Amino acid sequence: MSEPPPKASYGPVLRKYRPRVADAELNDRLARSGAVLIEGPRACGKTVTARQIAASSVMLDAEPSARRAAAVDPGFLLEGKNPRLIDEWQLVPEVWNQVRHAVDERPGRGHFILTGSAVPPDDITRHTGAGRIGRLRLRPMSLFELERSTGAVSLMRLLAGDPVPSLAAKLSVRQLADFVCVGGWPGHLGSSEEDPPLSVEDAMAENRDYLGEVCRTDIRRVDGSDRDPARVGRFLQSLGRNVATCASMSTLARDTGGPDRHLTNHTARSYMTALERLMIVEDQPPWAPHLRSRSRLRTAARRHFTDPSLAVAALSATPEHLLSDFEWFGFLFESMVVRDLRVYARASGADVYHYRDNTGLEVDAVVDAGPGQWAAFEIKLGASRVDEAAKALLKLADRVDTDRCGKPAALGVIVGSGYGYARPDGVGVIPVGGLGV
Repeated sequence: MSEPPPKASYGPVLRKYRPRVADAELNDRLARSGAVLIEGPRACGKTVTARQIAASSVMLDAEPSARRAAAVDPGFLLEGKNPRLIDEWQLVPEVWNQVRHAVDERPGRGHFILTGSAVPPDDITRHTGAGRIGRLRLRPMSLFELERSTGAVSLMRLLAGDPVPSLAAKLSVRQLADFVCVGGWPGHLGSSEEDPPLSVEDAMAENRDYLGEVCRTDIRRVDGSDRDPARVGRFLQSLGRNVATCASMSTLARDTGGPDRHLTNHTARSYMTALERLMIVEDQPPWAPHLRSRSRLRTAARRHFTDPSLAVAALSATPEHLLSDFEWFGFLFESMVVRDLRVYARASGADVYHYRDNTGLEVDAVVDAGPGQWAAFEIKLGASRVDEAAKALLKLADRVDTDRCGKPAALGVIVGSGYGYARPDGVGVIPVGGLGV
């Protein structure tokens, strides 16, 4: 994937399709699987990405007649040139088994692409796709895909042991606030002179409408449960206030219920499960390496929306709010960087975790692609805390049993703006405007 030039303002270079990091993975999976399922939250670009390679398609959310025909004969949906795109497949769950059987019967690979923005509540049939239907998780766009980052610091190369190169990637604090509030939603970008990009204000209004639909209809449709939209909204607000923290379910329940009405942990968990099925939230699991020391690992996950702009939208905040509350801004910046690391990590077959133990040592992100291919990052909005962050990273590297986990391929502090370089202690400083796949 070619490296786009850096952009100094919000307005992007307009084009019909903006390449995604996941494009290469989609091609690879089609080459080795009979079908590929692209999963991700609504509006993250699944359909447009799939259409770049599909030879025919059926849009189940936009074509009621196709759904009616499928109710009589689900196999009807499979008729067309390959690869055949079946968009929002979960609206006709029976098509899953139809695809599975067709993959078994047809020679070759790459027959179907399925997309879905919600996981059906009864997912028993989904397990039968093992070995036949590959899975690809698509997330909102990273800063590199949005052409806000040069990509000069490649996560793939860091995992291979390359040092951080010297570079400059200067973004203003206001630009970073705008990026957090707008998010990585492709629909905000525009596609032509007749369809220009949304302003920051309009994009934020769209994000608020998006969450409004989640509260009113999406969360009810995902499992059929009748939920109070206002209470779902308060739960989303609580998640927004606790973004990038290890807030417990009881904390979220108390915060949602307020002083007069109690929300049980069971109800709070049901909200979280529904939001996970919609892929609106995506917690960051803890890393569990082998340690040299007797430190005990903490097992709580960090709370994240799939895009930090949804945390902003849940609280009806603006860039001005972020600029007046740098503590919360720092958590949102961390969540944005975790989103980007997740996008880049997929290209290396890696996952993104966090580290926390009983001594109080915390590291914001650990990208793990297997023994000897792991890297740890602290994420700091401002450059004034680089020394403190580097000390935490070196302490983590000293605690990990490198005989079993391998030495870290990279240790880095990801900052909001400035210069990238390798420190004498081996820790790299990486401006987010230079980070890429």
